[in-house]
Amino acid sequence: MQKYLLIAFGGALGSIARYWVGTTIAGRMGTKFPYGTFVINITACMIIGFSLTVLSKRADMNPAWRFLIPVGFIGAYSTFSTYEWETFSTIRTGAFLLAALYAVSSLILGLVAVWAGSALAEIL
Repeated sequence: MQKYLLIAFGGALGSIARYWVGTTIAGRMGTKFPYGTFVINITACMIIGFSLTVLSKRADMNPAWRFLIPVGFIGAYSTFSTYEWETFSTIRTGAFLLAALYAVSSLILGLVAVWAGSALAEIL
């Protein structure tokens, strides 16, 4: 039960941070280019890379941090970072073709899924 509470708490903080960062940056830089989402995605990648590396190297750290930060906070802040981490981890194992397949298929099929969802909503 504790891990679910940590995920929920981290998720609440992550979604609030996402909203704050996104609206603050959009308010300052405009919305012609999605600067807010861009900054969120890049900072999330840095945070997930840092936190998962530290958590994997420091066995003495409480595993609860994994639920709070990478799963809860970053999961709500941006899932793009998880996509990047999984691609990076696959590259690290030497499975370059599999990493490329995952990265490219996620991008293309994600765009197709967004289009399909939008098209479905338009006909309803």
